[in-house]
Amino acid sequence: MAGIYIHVPFCKKLCTYCDFYHVMTLSDNYDFVEAVVRESEIRKGYIGNESISSIYFGGGTPSVLPVRYLGLILESIWKNYSVDRDCELTIEINPDDAEYEYMTDLKKLGVNRISLGIQSWDDNILKLLNRRHDARQAAMALERSLKAGFDNVTIDLIYGIPMLTSGQWSETLDKSLAFDIKHLSAYHLTIEPGTVLWKMKERGAFNEIDEEESSHQFNILIEKTASMGFVHYEISNFGKPGYFSRHNTNYWKQVNYIGLGPSAHSYNGYSRQWNVRDLKKYIKSVNSGKPLFEREELDRKTQFNEYIMTSLRTMWGIDLEYVEMKFEKEGYDYIMNLAGKLIDYGLMKQNMKTLVLTNQGKMISDNIISELMLPVGD
Repeated sequence: MAGIYIHVPFCKKLCTYCDFYHVMTLSDNYDFVEAVVRESEIRKGYIGNESISSIYFGGGTPSVLPVRYLGLILESIWKNYSVDRDCELTIEINPDDAEYEYMTDLKKLGVNRISLGIQSWDDNILKLLNRRHDARQAAMALERSLKAGFDNVTIDLIYGIPMLTSGQWSETLDKSLAFDIKHLSAYHLTIEPGTVLWKMKERGAFNEIDEEESSHQFNILIEKTASMGFVHYEISNFGKPGYFSRHNTNYWKQVNYIGLGPSAHSYNGYSRQWNVRDLKKYIKSVNSGKPLFEREELDRKTQFNEYIMTSLRTMWGIDLEYVEMKFEKEGYDYIMNLAGKLIDYGLMKQNMKTLVLTNQGKMISDNIISELMLPVGD
């Protein structure tokens, strides 16, 4: 079953590490909502008649929108798509937006999964990241989410920050896992081009963490989550059994999805397209009945590389029977010829008909994935 992603670009404050499309204003938020409603009507044929198993509001900061605006978008989706009765409905929330009334209204709306962008319990790190909440507000947001009746709560954390020691990271995880959360996403800090941190790095005001410390923090993450019953089902994601993110799992398993909103991506197995990365152009084009987007047809090589890139990040790994069926003997032989040395080095292991990364391999997953992908241009 397919998924729908809604990109809400509005932000009150720019995080120093963020390179997602955003706008620092709320003035166009109703016009944006009307455009998303219109786009949902225009785009309903993109995935045929597939049922929708997950809806995800991301951003940006979706929680700056009033609940009634979120409701308008959902009404359109329910009207134009076949939404599964058990649909996972997630919204990303900034901790300082998580007022109790807002959370209970989300619950009434049908939201059943909350994603809190906590990132850190250290106020100095939160200031470095330019987050608009502090540790006290983060704790209150978690408590309010649980009190409002949300059984499925996930939080985001960031590690690999130069000022974060392994001891502090261990304490961060202990504090996080002391709450009754069912899922945790932990991302290593990546300094993306064009971000504030990138500019700080260019002028020598910020340096990346060394590799040994980075690996140590990753090992702490794996050990702490495992000890609390979390399953490490994707490089950066840990969930209690039955609480894996359905929406993100759909991405990794290459399930079809529609992206609504400026810069949002869509995928239907044969093509990928992404909306214009400009709010005003997005609104104008959708209102004209012709949304602006770029499109890429996925040839056989691209499909192969995307399968490697997404599947190897997960605990399910590369399905060799699927590879042989979809990419024939040529694709199967290509993978197996390269996998041998990775298995010998302890970076990968073969379980019956699957290839998965070991914990050591997960630390350099990007390098391994690149090595297994078909060269571009050949």
